[in-house]
Amino acid sequence: MSSTPASTADRPAASGSGGRGGFLSTLPGKVTTAALTVIAIVTAAFGAGAFGGTPIQDAAGGWLGPDGTWIAPASTAFSIWSVIYLGLIAYTVWQFLPSSDSARHDRLRPWILAGILLNSLWIWTVQAGWLAISVLVIAVLLAVLCRILVIKENLRVNAWGERILVDGVQGLYLGWVSIATVANVAAWLASMGWTGSPLGPIVWTNIMIVVATLVGAFTAVYSGGRLMPAVGLAWGLVWVAVGRSDGTGLNSASVAITAAGAAVIVMIAWAVSLWLSRRSATGEARDLILDALDGDGDPVDGRRA
Repeated sequence: MSSTPASTADRPAASGSGGRGGFLSTLPGKVTTAALTVIAIVTAAFGAGAFGGTPIQDAAGGWLGPDGTWIAPASTAFSIWSVIYLGLIAYTVWQFLPSSDSARHDRLRPWILAGILLNSLWIWTVQAGWLAISVLVIAVLLAVLCRILVIKENLRVNAWGERILVDGVQGLYLGWVSIATVANVAAWLASMGWTGSPLGPIVWTNIMIVVATLVGAFTAVYSGGRLMPAVGLAWGLVWVAVGRSDGTGLNSASVAITAAGAAVIVMIAWAVSLWLSRRSATGEARDLILDALDGDGDPVDGRRA
């Protein structure tokens, strides 16, 4: 959701040279993106245990497994990668179509490719057992996905293909990586022998869940109620709750309740943000909130009481 005129954001880039999109918007660039995406999919399969690879949950000493830490989600949570990868494959095909050529998409192309490559790099660092490096990689990946969100918010999209295969897929990716980053940090700290003293691991886990929830609420407000980031984060939180209450491995009623409640709050934040966005002249929940906070009589979103 954005107030940027469609005539600017959706204007097709010049053909041949790639226009504003540079190399990645040319045919060779699109082929390069497709080839690197295929390599990333193969890497993901390797990380799932195919081709002689070690499943992520068993790599790096098992610290990223479903019972590696108190905030690790149950194994089923990782099935979300199937949806993300299918979305990336569909995106790779779509980016060859004329309907994908827009100034907005050209701005996003290098960041989307960076997100694909960083995920592959993360898999290889985990396979090597380098948890500390994996934390750095996933932090950069999260920053890239946040940058994608900012660009999406600054430029309007009208084409449904771009809404689904760029905004939808990257939004889901962002939501999931938000909770995955927290779990990755927890795994690294646990592998270092850190127990969170004097608070203890369960207290710290609940604190991290609260922080993730606040991040999810902020994302919902900033994005004007985009659904998929909230879905990705809530999905992860639900499976954290399941993992702490399934009767196997690490179990904690307080963590399970906190995680389940956090998932509900994230979805409520999404619904409220969407409602506020529809009341705003700019289509942005954050503008209505800024108006309410500044109280200077100069509405950010063009509305006056």
